[in-house]
Amino acid sequence: MPVVNLPTADRGLAPYRMTEPRAWKSNGAAPRFNRVALAAAHIVADPLADVDPWLTAAIDWDATIDYRRHLWSLGLGVAEAMDTAQRGMGLDWPNALKLIRLSVEAARDVPGAVVYSGVGTDQLVPTASTTIDDVIRAYEEQIEAVEACGGRIVLMASRALVVAAKSPDDYAKVYGRILKQVREPLIIHWLGEMFDPALQGYWGMADHIAAMDVCIDIIADHASKVDGVKLSLLDKDKEIRMRRRLPQGVKTYTGDDFNYAELIHGDEQGFSHALLGIFDAIAPAASAALAAHARGDLDAYWKIFEPTVPLSRHLFKAPTRFYKTGIVFLAYRNGHQKHFVMVGGQESTRSLMHLVEAFKLADAAGVIRDPDLAASRMGDVLRIHGVG
Repeated sequence: MPVVNLPTADRGLAPYRMTEPRAWKSNGAAPRFNRVALAAAHIVADPLADVDPWLTAAIDWDATIDYRRHLWSLGLGVAEAMDTAQRGMGLDWPNALKLIRLSVEAARDVPGAVVYSGVGTDQLVPTASTTIDDVIRAYEEQIEAVEACGGRIVLMASRALVVAAKSPDDYAKVYGRILKQVREPLIIHWLGEMFDPALQGYWGMADHIAAMDVCIDIIADHASKVDGVKLSLLDKDKEIRMRRRLPQGVKTYTGDDFNYAELIHGDEQGFSHALLGIFDAIAPAASAALAAHARGDLDAYWKIFEPTVPLSRHLFKAPTRFYKTGIVFLAYRNGHQKHFVMVGGQESTRSLMHLVEAFKLADAAGVIRDPDLAASRMGDVLRIHGVG
């Protein structure tokens, strides 16, 4: 196995020997799961585009869609144009819509492929004069466009709604209007402020438990139009509390990248399905673990998933909104893209030492498919930073 000289906390270098790659079982057929499993997928930047990268999103569309095909081949669905795709952190609405169209079109060629697409209000720049009606119109514009291309909807949280809303009643008005008119049941995404500080106080309440009451009341009033709710608060107890209170038939999709293994497994009162950014980075392991769970092999489920949790907690550590850098770093290291460049220059949001630890944790989790390639690319990253 290759050996890489990695920097240490005392500014020295220490040899690190990589482990044997994990051979995930596959018989060529898509695995069967007993949970809905969606991976929030990243985008691949185009490093050769002559643009100002902080201002203009340049995307390698072919590589981006190829990665979706990789996820579908593992039996995972795709949650498109969401936070993991740098929505609101480099990916604007026009490019998000193009991404959704391309992904929905590509899915038609893959039997059983699932795509849910993020709908928000990010074309609306919130100001002090932004109104609730402005927020509704922005949501409606995106819903119309996504439904026109055949997409199913994840209704994302709105920064503009946080600015415009005066009370929880304003949230009920906006969500009620939208839920009454969508064609198919959608997934509501409650994205916590740890992922996006601009969403502090969502649902009109600073306290998460009080906010949960508002959200559940809205869902209960429109349960036939809600497939599920994705909870991204990184708090397993709050997620369990909420899923036990949801109306019958409304799913919980865990967005807890710290505790997903136990939340997906569940307890005697229920379980969570999955809509996770970490599934982008650990897709083969996630697929194998979920397949093991479906066939009742819980020993294999825990043996596969448990080593991935330290990796996920590292990638999603505070400031959590910068987790996308680690996701793309692992995609680069695993050969899914030719470079470590991100839209908006976001490759710079994590330190070299953070990436070094991600390298080691991913190796320990068995999610490195080609150790020689990974070691070579880690060496490239080190040299860019003046190491080696």
